[in-house]
Amino acid sequence: MDDIGATTQPKAKRSRPHGSPARAGERADAQRRGIQSMETGLHLLASLAACGGPVPLSAVAQRAGVSPSQAHRYLSSLMAAGMAKQDPGTGFYDLDAGAIRLGLAALARIDVFARADVTFMDFARATGRTCLLAVWGDAGATVVRWYPGTPPVITSLAIGSVMPLLRSATGRVFLAFGDREAMDAEARRAREADRADAPIDLEAIRREVRAAGGAQVDNTLIPGLRAAAAPVFDLQGRLAVVATAMASSAFDPTGDAAAVAALHAACRDVTEAIGGRWPGAVSAGSEGRTPQAQPRP
Repeated sequence: MDDIGATTQPKAKRSRPHGSPARAGERADAQRRGIQSMETGLHLLASLAACGGPVPLSAVAQRAGVSPSQAHRYLSSLMAAGMAKQDPGTGFYDLDAGAIRLGLAALARIDVFARADVTFMDFARATGRTCLLAVWGDAGATVVRWYPGTPPVITSLAIGSVMPLLRSATGRVFLAFGDREAMDAEARRAREADRADAPIDLEAIRREVRAAGGAQVDNTLIPGLRAAAAPVFDLQGRLAVVATAMASSAFDPTGDAAAVAALHAACRDVTEAIGGRWPGAVSAGSEGRTPQAQPRP
């Protein structure tokens, strides 16, 4: 029998140990949700950037592959963080100063040759074609990188060689996509030095190279050597480097089309990695569209 007046103490609730499996599972779930939210937000920011200018909510949602209501929630968070903004008059969304600063900081850390080295070494291994990179220097189109293929091309060309503007695939890409004034001046010097009687239509070469997205030559510079070249563009749309793939008679010409396509894909990868835009990659729904190379038979 209980004592009269005695008080009964309520049973204390048992708390889950801090390190219990249930508590650990809850923390893991919360962490996963946070990571997924971050991924979605960054994906939405990238989609907004890919739109290329101010766009309505529906356009951002469609590009990101989410519902308008979900896009609105994430855009509100991005606006609070200074990464996105909304025009009060039109309601359109665009990148804000925070995103621009972030992008510029990332670009400042990019080394075009560090990225190109990896990409074009992979290209040489995958295709067997020897590849070179050239930049425009005081003497003209100058070779600055060399990636040997299998079998390697035996040639007098090497790092430091200057490629002819009009007779090489490398030079013709510079002619088509480089600074027009500088290229025209170099073309005049090249024609004077060549002393050839045959007229050269510079505009026709430019149109052909631009339409194909690159240039190809057979036996023009070195007998027995076929070459294809394509451009890499920087953030401002300027020609940064030209990549050229070479093939000797050891390579079956029927494989040239695939090698040219791989070269263009590599150039596009490097262009986009350094913040540039590949010709034809217009922001309004044309992803995947690249200049079409015209392979030789």
